[in-house]
Amino acid sequence: MKVAIIGGSGKMGSWFARFLLKEGKDVLLIGRSKPKLEKARRRLNVSITTDIEDVKQADVILISVPVGHFEETVKRLSPHTHPDQTILDITSVKSLPVEAMHKYIKRGRVLGMHPVFGPGARSLVNQNFVLTPTDEQENRLAEKVRSYLETKGAKVRLMTPQEHDDMMAVILGLAHFIAIVSADSLVNFERLKEMEAISGITYKVLLTLVESVISEDPELYASLQMNLPNLPDFQKRFQQNCREWAELVKQKDRQQFIHRMKAIREKLEANNPDFGKAYDNMYKITEGL
Repeated sequence: MKVAIIGGSGKMGSWFARFLLKEGKDVLLIGRSKPKLEKARRRLNVSITTDIEDVKQADVILISVPVGHFEETVKRLSPHTHPDQTILDITSVKSLPVEAMHKYIKRGRVLGMHPVFGPGARSLVNQNFVLTPTDEQENRLAEKVRSYLETKGAKVRLMTPQEHDDMMAVILGLAHFIAIVSADSLVNFERLKEMEAISGITYKVLLTLVESVISEDPELYASLQMNLPNLPDFQKRFQQNCREWAELVKQKDRQQFIHRMKAIREKLEANNPDFGKAYDNMYKITEGL
């Protein structure tokens, strides 16, 4: 089987290239930057091309490009696909990419797919995937993809593109937003290094989250923040809660602070039977650093 990865010189494209090579697949990386492709070729020992027409050779096409460039990429790709091909996108947003594939790709089977992990993953074992079929043909394809991924130890869920994006607005969008704003708040502390040296477990976990986000590609994170449809609503809610909690502290309203914190704990405990293990889990996280 030959797999073409459009955007294959990027981090996730390269991750899937390595995985597929280990699976014995013939991999072709396609991109616009010849220097980046050359680096990937030397690193991975794969075929490369800057000519998108070469997708004609592939049985499967993975599209691994930023959401902001996705429609343009699919439009360029569409004349070169054929009915026997499977085209999967692996972007972190699903509504816009799936809509673009339906709009432009008239030959070939398409499916939205989101690997909910980063390029630091060592394997597919226990990694989450979301597949977003929209009709019966895509459902059949999704079941085949699910079966393959589950044999590799992955966890797979099927949902609509809209359901996916609603959840990712919190899972990715809000989590990243909190990390970025926290980083922006911390970075100007003059004694940041000293604070890290004497910090407790909660701060260490916060700093790990902050640094893990800030160390990644700003273009990717900007693309996510600006293309997850409902993220602004969650950000607005978060900002309002920040103002309310800050006001409780400013007014020294101890009773209301305690009451509100207990109410939140009760809701979280009701949704998560392992809620009480979170504090111990923080130590496990930092012990592995």
